[in-house]
Amino acid sequence: MKQFGTIFKFELSSYFKNKIFVGVTILLVAVIAVVMFLPRFWGSEDGNVTEMTENAGNGEAQEETSGVSVEGMILFSAAGVENADVICQALDTAFSDYAVCMTEDGIETIKEKVASGEAECAFVMDSFMSYTYYVNNLSLYDSKTAIVDEVLEQMYTMNALTAGGISADEAKQIVSVQINHETESLGKDQMQNFFYTYIMIFALYMVILLYGQMVATNVATEKSSRAMELLITSARPVSMMFGKVVASCLAGFIQLLVVFGSSILFYNLNQSYWEGNMIVASIFDMPLYLLVYMLIFFVLGFFIYAFLYGAIGSTASKVEDINTSVMPLTLLFVVAFLVVMFSMQGDSVDSLLMRICSYVPFTSPMAMFTRIAMSTVPFYEIILSIIVLILSVLGVGVISAKIYRVGVLLYGTKPKLGSILKAVKKA
Repeated sequence: MKQFGTIFKFELSSYFKNKIFVGVTILLVAVIAVVMFLPRFWGSEDGNVTEMTENAGNGEAQEETSGVSVEGMILFSAAGVENADVICQALDTAFSDYAVCMTEDGIETIKEKVASGEAECAFVMDSFMSYTYYVNNLSLYDSKTAIVDEVLEQMYTMNALTAGGISADEAKQIVSVQINHETESLGKDQMQNFFYTYIMIFALYMVILLYGQMVATNVATEKSSRAMELLITSARPVSMMFGKVVASCLAGFIQLLVVFGSSILFYNLNQSYWEGNMIVASIFDMPLYLLVYMLIFFVLGFFIYAFLYGAIGSTASKVEDINTSVMPLTLLFVVAFLVVMFSMQGDSVDSLLMRICSYVPFTSPMAMFTRIAMSTVPFYEIILSIIVLILSVLGVGVISAKIYRVGVLLYGTKPKLGSILKAVKKA
């Protein structure tokens, strides 16, 4: 235990003395602070704009009352179409952020105005049920045609009803009828939980890859400098491996605590400015029990991969060989991450594949946590997954320590898996 404590303290202090580690942490906190405080500056700017508008001169006031919206102007042409004025008024109401202006210009003139940016877009009607939409750059999220289609469909329905003898008021009530519904979720609301689940899974993914690579690099550095040969004679391999992994895990956890803790602090300082933003609110409304599960699966998942990264690092003769050596393990972890991400986006967090991954030690830290956050998982399944992970951590830790001990003597040619396993059995 004394050897473990000495190695643990040394490795942990090396992380805190690492300028890159400290610099990245400070940078992340600074970026989060800037993002969280941005609404304060936006809010003050909006206030200045409002004040300037209220104190504006007569010329500016006339421009505001001229009907031209801040968003831009929409041209409307309906030559020869019956009730064109009524349609134009309906579109003006539907596009409240724009100024809908009827024009008698020709098609080419309308195209020039849209292409030059003088008009946001244009609707040219050939008949009551047919029109052409002109826009310069069609956005992925352009929904203007859907709005116009809905307006025209309602007007057509009203005309058909009034033609059938129904009064205009009754037709308006029929067209504008609204369906009320309520949703009562007996389990989890996946939409509400999606964002913070995604952030937690992505944080776990980045920390394991980053610190696992650091463990492997540190071990390979000690081996290449022959320092490992001296350490292995004065300390037990199990103490050395567990000391390194626990220190890296604690360093990663502290970094996450600083980053997420500062996020919560900055959010609470600016909470009133983020009101109405459902995405941000859902992220910071994460239940406490999910944070506990996040901590459990983070620690156990980190141990699994950190032990393996350390064992692989001990088999590399040079630091330059680390990337090649750990590539299979990294690909395995990336595949596990992609399975979870695709399941989240495909609304299949309780699929058979995700259930299987919930009990496989290499995938369960992310798969089971995702299921807990976005689905209803029986408590015995959670306990079973955690027990499997704990036993796997102990088993992988002992095996990795043996590989670590054997790896001290492996120099020169890249060792094969078979020869490593034989040496581990003899150790």
